[in-house]
Amino acid sequence: MTMQASQRLAALAVARVLAGATLPAALAATGADAPGPARALVHELAYGTLRHWGTLAFLVRALADKRIPDARLRALVAVALYQLGHAHQPPFAVVDQAVHAAASVARPAARGLVNAMLRRYLRERDALHAKARADPVARWSHPRWWIDRVLADWPDQGATILEAGNTRPPQSLRCNARATSRDALLARFAAAGVAARAEGAAGLVVEPPRPVTELPGYDEGAFSVQDLGAQLAAPLLRAGDGMRVLDACAAPGGKLTHVLELASVEALALDSDATRLDRVRENLARLRLASPAVRVAQGDAARPRDWWDGAPFDRVLADVPCTASGIVRRHPDGKWIRREADVAAFAARQRAILEALWPVVKPGGELLYVTCSVFRAENDAVVDAFAASRADALREPITFAEGAAHSGGQLLPSREAGGHNQDGFFFARLRKP
Repeated sequence: MTMQASQRLAALAVARVLAGATLPAALAATGADAPGPARALVHELAYGTLRHWGTLAFLVRALADKRIPDARLRALVAVALYQLGHAHQPPFAVVDQAVHAAASVARPAARGLVNAMLRRYLRERDALHAKARADPVARWSHPRWWIDRVLADWPDQGATILEAGNTRPPQSLRCNARATSRDALLARFAAAGVAARAEGAAGLVVEPPRPVTELPGYDEGAFSVQDLGAQLAAPLLRAGDGMRVLDACAAPGGKLTHVLELASVEALALDSDATRLDRVRENLARLRLASPAVRVAQGDAARPRDWWDGAPFDRVLADVPCTASGIVRRHPDGKWIRREADVAAFAARQRAILEALWPVVKPGGELLYVTCSVFRAENDAVVDAFAASRADALREPITFAEGAAHSGGQLLPSREAGGHNQDGFFFARLRKP
């Protein structure tokens, strides 16, 4: 696939996201989702453009004499600007290929416009970026309401959180302790020429990233793909052998399988989405963790009467639906799809799930509340309000692994150079006396 074709497909995907589609769905709709080098370049351009969309959209507006009505053409110029600013590709080739792509994305007459805009950018780059830094959305590349909320919630750490959201996430894996040791897996990677290093208690970071299915041990279930922050959930749940455990929002199964790697438990994996439960089953099978002691069922965590057999659980993992504001470096479409009203809607849903799940917790048992959000309205505000309303819900302190940047129960997203390069997860442990 030529650079021109990759630019065109990435632009079409970006335009679809800005119209409301998720990025995976938008990429699939382009027809360039088959594995291979062509897919990798289209994905790189689409993901990168959306990470920096706030800046790129500002530059597109600044470079055009008047507003460009065609969303696909605006996206194409943004893709080319992303390449010129962030990719190691010859500027003349980027401009030339984007000019040719303009004819198929929009119309032949658009070639002159694209050529003029990109060449102007190369001449005036420094001045244009100086202007961009004065605009909050262009500077931080997040929606204005998102920026305001993060800076209000995190006066000291907000800038770092926003900057981290625009970086590339590491390829983080979790060693399956039931299948191998991390040292053995690292040795196997090294023998295959795969550079990797140990991080956290069970994690590995592969650099540069590789297609995960091509890594040694994938088919045998030697590891899972999981962010370093998410890898802290299972240890924080403190499940022990013989316990009865509920994963109330289980798909795709990363935290559940980690629990099963750490302890021999009786588990119920619950999720409201039947399609996503197939991913749970696939992960259990690949990691060799499926057994009669692990049951997978469709059900709404907020409606236990539909799925609960009346036997209480020693541990409940409530990884509740949220805005995913802490994982936007992995899912940059989320910044541009979410709306401010979504925060209150998710908080209401989270409180409803907490209220519904508390009766299924055994006296002496614990519930671990988890989100992948950095918004306090979904995290401390929900948990504190719930605990204040229940005399039998005691919030206990959370202790994180050394090196994990955090504030209370909130893991703080890290920059690429961070010692513990993690996404932004929140954890709260509630104990029933």
